[in-house]
Amino acid sequence: MAESTKSVNRFYLLIGVLLVAGAGALIYLGRRGPSVPVPVAVTVEPSDTAGFAGYVLGSADAPVEIIEFADYQCPACQTFEMVEFPYVRDRLVATGRVRYIYRDFPLDQHNGARLAAHTAACANDQGKFWEVHEAIYRTQGEWSLATTSRIGSIFRDLTEAAGVDMASWDECMQSLRYAGRIQASLEQGLRLGVNSTPSFVIGGGLYAGVMAYDRLRAIVDSLSPAP
Repeated sequence: MAESTKSVNRFYLLIGVLLVAGAGALIYLGRRGPSVPVPVAVTVEPSDTAGFAGYVLGSADAPVEIIEFADYQCPACQTFEMVEFPYVRDRLVATGRVRYIYRDFPLDQHNGARLAAHTAACANDQGKFWEVHEAIYRTQGEWSLATTSRIGSIFRDLTEAAGVDMASWDECMQSLRYAGRIQASLEQGLRLGVNSTPSFVIGGGLYAGVMAYDRLRAIVDSLSPAP
């Protein structure tokens, strides 16, 4: 009888362990980010673009507008973001000379590009786009070599470190709320002639490749001389 009782107890103990392990697995999976990749074949709805023209820095009254089309997994885009963009932000945007707009242009060959774009888009709901944007580019060398599921986990950690409310962000990611917006941005770039990243639209001209700050400033000067 005692042996039978021990067997029953072991059985219930095993069930308890499995239940706890299962709950832990669900929590872990919930923390990894979206369970499915951000889709490529998306039908863009009017609501995807209503009231949205890109991620904007600078005054609406700035005399020159720069639109950057970029891919978070593109090494050249990372080079521009880490090396040149701080000068553009501090010397052209902050001084009121330039209104800067970032647009997503995820390339098909990059398995994490759309997920990165969606990560930043959901952070934008809480006013944290630029913080998460910078973190994604800064850690490109880490996540770009990871598996798709691991990439989602890395992005979640970066977003949490930026101070984003993770319950709201998780809901946004799981719903794929901005998949259509990302596709719309890509299609806009294609209509403008963008075929590589980074590419810049400045004063009606299209410029491909990493733009050194000095070159960007010279173009800005040609459109609106420095005061």
